[in-house]
Amino acid sequence: MTIILSRRRFATLGATAVIGAALPLRYARAAEFTFKWGTNVPETHPLNVHARKAAAALQEATGGRVELQLFPNNQLGGDSDMFSQLRSGALECFTLSGVNVLSTLIPAAAISGVGFAFKDYPTLWRALDGRLGEHLRGQIGKAGLVVMEKIWDNGFRQITTSTRPVVTPADLKGMKIRVPVSALWTSLFKSLGASPTGINFAEVYSALQTKIVDGQENPPAIISAAKLYEVQKYCSLTNHMWDGWWFLMNRRAWGQLPPDLQETFARVVNAAALAERQEVARQNDSLKTDLAAKGLIFNEVDPAPFRETLTKSGFYKDWKAKFGPEAWAILEDSTGELA
Repeated sequence: MTIILSRRRFATLGATAVIGAALPLRYARAAEFTFKWGTNVPETHPLNVHARKAAAALQEATGGRVELQLFPNNQLGGDSDMFSQLRSGALECFTLSGVNVLSTLIPAAAISGVGFAFKDYPTLWRALDGRLGEHLRGQIGKAGLVVMEKIWDNGFRQITTSTRPVVTPADLKGMKIRVPVSALWTSLFKSLGASPTGINFAEVYSALQTKIVDGQENPPAIISAAKLYEVQKYCSLTNHMWDGWWFLMNRRAWGQLPPDLQETFARVVNAAALAERQEVARQNDSLKTDLAAKGLIFNEVDPAPFRETLTKSGFYKDWKAKFGPEAWAILEDSTGELA
């Protein structure tokens, strides 16, 4: 795989697709290493905002030797497409949820998305910056991918609907709700009595608009950036699942970088992930006010009845068996006993 792009190929990418397209004069010469970075969220999401900052910082820190080109909002295809490109080397960098497509290759990656597992951010980050994160990165590495140490934040997920607010598990009974194409997500909502449908994110707005589904679940930053409030009426603050993105890199592309640039690359990208976490947490609080002003009706939710329903349905028991006792024990070190 060739990492360095020719000047002609560089030009065809277009200014809008390139992070910092207008290069400072001191970086006017072509970068020694040029990598494409795909994301699946809208342009304005904090993931993309801090991706651009990371690209600028990396270019500065390496004296222009390393360039990251950002392709946000599924420009390079859906998650499955980009993951395939990443593994083949057609795409060098990709930020991907462990609970979604990554879990089709590495089932253990989905464990961070177990329903109602993490009560708050401090509990979550202790796990993912600690033993659980170390365990998951080890599994990802065994699958032949390079993964950065710090996971990026998508946020705790909330349920939005066009029909009725969700206050108790009974309110989900029979509800047609969109979930990502993921066994864990589907299992979670079936266990709560809903009727989940796996739909790629690029099709969510139209599915809600045409009433193919009545509701969906996402963090406030996604609800806002994708304008889902235009086709939803209620937002129930369930915090039922946390989701985030691992920064993944093609191993052959990573191997092209000498050790000093690998160290710089990892340091810059991990620092950007930490900054993005702070921004997402801030937005997910402030956006509630903004979204309420746009007509979305919020309600608080007691998680206890939902956990009880999941326990009675066998959700925790089934997923403990699937993830295995070692991974489950590491998870419960942070969350406490789940079932």
